[in-house]
Amino acid sequence: MIVKSLRLLTALAVAALAATACGKEGTPPVKGPSAAELPKYQVAQGFSLPDSKTWKKADKRGHFVVGAKEDQPYLGEKNPANGVYSGFDIEIAKMISASLGLDPKKISFKTIASANRETALQNGQIDYYVGTYTINDNRKKLVGFGGPYYMAGQSLLVRTDEDDIHGPQDLDGKRVCSAAGSTPYQRIQADYPKAELVAYDTYSVCVDNLLTYQVDAVTTDDAILLGYAAKVPDELKLVGKPFSEEPYGIGVPRSDNALRFAVDTALAQREKDGDWKKAYDATLGLSGVPAPKPPAIDRYPAS
Repeated sequence: MIVKSLRLLTALAVAALAATACGKEGTPPVKGPSAAELPKYQVAQGFSLPDSKTWKKADKRGHFVVGAKEDQPYLGEKNPANGVYSGFDIEIAKMISASLGLDPKKISFKTIASANRETALQNGQIDYYVGTYTINDNRKKLVGFGGPYYMAGQSLLVRTDEDDIHGPQDLDGKRVCSAAGSTPYQRIQADYPKAELVAYDTYSVCVDNLLTYQVDAVTTDDAILLGYAAKVPDELKLVGKPFSEEPYGIGVPRSDNALRFAVDTALAQREKDGDWKKAYDATLGLSGVPAPKPPAIDRYPAS
């Protein structure tokens, strides 16, 4: 098993070096959606959103700039060889773009770390963000949220030879890795203070450290962890039941209520016409978990 892990890490290290040479980071996809199986999204003709400064700027440039993750298998992952992003979150970003009248093939994706999402939206670096972004009241003070479009839950990823960790109650004295600034990191810090927390910008580094016995567990949303476990099922497993609810939303500038409401409308339509499920089946569904029912959209009032 250790030999397998070392082989995997050697491959990841080679790819990481190639990615670093281009100024990029992230673990390359081992398994992922086939481009031929991904849905095609019809672009809304004649769409206009004059009350949204963000939309008008994107319309003028001819495409949206979207923040995303690049190291989350089946959700948001970037291939360092060709720069292509893939996964369920990427498909959500594309269907929203199409619904708002801009060709999703022209989206400019930018990798934004969890700790930098609010700043990127506030500074106008991106138009919207789709990347396992949990909606909560504190974040609503800083940005707006369309959705939610998916309900995840925090869980734990361990090595298959790990017999002592069955849930968060077993984390006392254990080295637990998560992304800096993420909701899962904050929850472990608050609710399980005897765990020894380790933080990095990306979950791929956490998983690499798990495979090399530098940490005992990785914690984040179960959807993310399922993707990593699917890459090396002989090496990694999820344990216990999810111990939170994580509604994933689409982050937009806080003052742009027109864009937020348009995103909500677009999501509702894509769920109704089946595009949401097609996107899930072609991406996150490859992990073996069937498509759940989408959560109710929270069209909260303008503030």
